Amino acid sequence: MALDKPYLDVPGTTIFDAEQSRKGYHLNQFCMSLMQAANRERFKANERAYLDEWPMTEAQKQGVLTRDLNRCIALGGNIYFLAKIGSTDGKSFQQMAGSMTGMTEEEYRNMMIAGGRSVHGNRFIGEDGDAQAHHQPQGAAGQKKGA
Repeated sequence: MALDKPYLDVPGTTIFDAEQSRKGYHLNQFCMSLMQAANRERFKANERAYLDEWPMTEAQKQGVLTRDLNRCIALGGNIYFLAKIGSTDGKSFQQMAGSMTGMTEEEYRNMMIAGGRSVHGNRFIGEDGDAQAHHQPQGAAGQKKGA
């Protein structure tokens, strides 16, 4: 029996549920392997070769290689596991989160200090709030990519 998942209608949000956990199991295990210094060094020496040791999908591997954390989350990655990739790259969690929104670190920090995104226009997919897909990526960092 399939579970009703009303949370699938929340824009800009992927809930890490049992289905996501199953989908991302090997991706998340790879991330956890980066807790060991020897594994971080092996990964940094040849990312593709290290990733090929894991039974991840090609899409998951590409998400890691391009550091597309939003894609990794869509493919079952959990942000707390994915943070190990950022740490390996010398990035703070704040820098990673900013990159996921297309914001600079400063823009992201300022948004969070100001209370985060407004719920207005962001309660359901199809509204016109700043978390909606048609407004992503946002911020100066995202605009530079698209230029």
